Amino acid sequence: MNHPYFKDKVIIVTGASSGIGLASARLFGSCGAKLVLAARSIDKLESLSASVAPAERVLCVKCDVSCEQDCKQMVQAALQRFGRIDILVNNAGISMRAMFADLDLKVIRSLMDVNFWGTVNCTKYALPYLLEAKGSVVGVISIAGYSALPARTGYSASKYAIRGFLDTLRIEHLKDGLNVLVFAPGYTASNVRNAALVADGSAQGETPLDEGKLMSAEQCAEHLAKALERRRSEVILTSLGKLTVLAHRLFPRLTDKLTYKYIAREAGSPFK
Repeated sequence: MNHPYFKDKVIIVTGASSGIGLASARLFGSCGAKLVLAARSIDKLESLSASVAPAERVLCVKCDVSCEQDCKQMVQAALQRFGRIDILVNNAGISMRAMFADLDLKVIRSLMDVNFWGTVNCTKYALPYLLEAKGSVVGVISIAGYSALPARTGYSASKYAIRGFLDTLRIEHLKDGLNVLVFAPGYTASNVRNAALVADGSAQGETPLDEGKLMSAEQCAEHLAKALERRRSEVILTSLGKLTVLAHRLFPRLTDKLTYKYIAREAGSPFK
C-alpha cells in the first residue's frame, strides 16, 4: 500500500538489518522516504540497502545503540546527508529466555543497554531536530511491556522502561508538536527469538515458536506506517495482544496464571 505521507521524509530506523526494522525501511523507501539505516553490521546493511531505496535516498550507518557516542554520530551523519530528521524509529532490540534464578546478571544489563538505553541514546540526540520538524519518535516495544512475560525478566523490564520513558516524553512535549508513539507488536516473525540470550549470555540459536504462524514483519510495518500517518500515541497489535493487555488491567492475578500456562507449553520451556 502506498503512503504519500512519507515522501521525502527523513526517517532513521535502528535495528534495520532484519525483521520489523528492515520491513519498515523497505516500506518507507517504497513511499519515497529518505532512509538512515542503523545497525551493528554495516556490511549487512550495505548489502540490503538497494532493496530499501535508490542509493541517493539511503544512508547506512554502523551503530551500536548501547553506545552513546555511536548514536550521537549516527544522528550527525543523518543531518550531514539529508539536513533534517522527521521520524526516529527506535527498533533495535534483543531478547532473552531464562529463569531469573539461573541468570547471569550480564544478560539483563545487555537487554537494558540495547533496548532501553538504545532508545534513550538515539532519542536524546535526535530530539532537537524532531522538535524542529514537529516529527515523530517511535519506540518498538512488546506486549511484554504491558503484561510481564516469564523467563524474560530483562526483556519485560526493558520494554516497560521504554514505555515509561516515552509516555513521559510525550507529556513533556505535549505543546511542541512532537508525536510520540509506543508501538507494541504481538508475536511477529523475526530472528529475535533465535538470537535471544539464555542464562549464560549465549544465543538461544532456535525459536520455540512456529514462526510461519506469526504476523509477518511486513504486516507489522504496514501497521506502523498507518500509526505514524495518523500520529497515534499507542498501538497494540494482534487480538491476543489486545486481549492480554486488557486482561492484565482488569484481572491481573488471573492473567498471571494464564500467562504461566501459556509459556510453559513452549518448546523447551525453562519451567513447567
